[in-house]
Amino acid sequence: MKKTALITDLDNTLFDWVELWLNCFSSMLDSIVEISGIPKERLLPEIAAIHQRHGTSEYSFLIEEIPSLQSVLNGGKATEVFAPSIDIYRSKRREHLNLYPAVAETLLKIKGRGTRIIGYTESMAFYSNYRVRRLGLDGVLDHVFCPEDHKLPDGLSEKDLRNYPATHYSLRYTKQQFTPKGSKKPDTAVLEAIIDDLNLTKSDCVYVGDNLMKDVAMAVDCGVEDVWAKYGQAHKRPEYKLLQDVTHWTREEVEREQKIKDREHIHPTHTLHNGFSELLELFEFGAFRG
Repeated sequence: MKKTALITDLDNTLFDWVELWLNCFSSMLDSIVEISGIPKERLLPEIAAIHQRHGTSEYSFLIEEIPSLQSVLNGGKATEVFAPSIDIYRSKRREHLNLYPAVAETLLKIKGRGTRIIGYTESMAFYSNYRVRRLGLDGVLDHVFCPEDHKLPDGLSEKDLRNYPATHYSLRYTKQQFTPKGSKKPDTAVLEAIIDDLNLTKSDCVYVGDNLMKDVAMAVDCGVEDVWAKYGQAHKRPEYKLLQDVTHWTREEVEREQKIKDREHIHPTHTLHNGFSELLELFEFGAFRG
């Protein structure tokens, strides 16, 4: 079957976000505990509250806002007092931010056939932007749709945080567009809007994602051909418990997720068992004419 537009989730579909987050966060947290002497059990609920307040588990100014660390900071800069913690986070990010095997080759083959490729993620713009650039996907993806960033702490501006010109932080070729505030998968409204805004036709689109209850359910409800990236399942891993302990999800969002899980079992139309490259066995990709 021929498709001229590929819409894909990013986290745990193109790369292992859980593995990335776990290595970065846990290494940073261990370093914070070592420097401050404050036990992890005391820090975790405080971190969860900050993540929930800002709507992300990747909040860049986490250390500055942890209440128990204020006495350690004593008015000093977190970037100086906890410099080793920040350095190890960045080191682990460089080490573990990698595409799954054959993702790059598969995307380039699809791109080479003239197919339009669109990313759709719930990760905020700054973090999604960074990963698209570092993973070499700037220009491979024609568009990436994601939520806007959280607000910066009072008294800070983007200029205060940047060591390089603004162009260094921007996508050069992929067009970044924002999803409506508060929208979350599997709400079909955003997927419908992406299709409409880009003058796509549902029958020409295929949607790929790792989350059966959100990605696949959303595509099914929207009437778009769905593909489940089964290889990217994250919630069954033992290390997922740490993410749950500090998740940015509020109680209301957890209850909402449970309602999604309670719906009748979802049967994906297509399944990628071992890797992203299996897409090429399922579909014939062709040029988007628009």
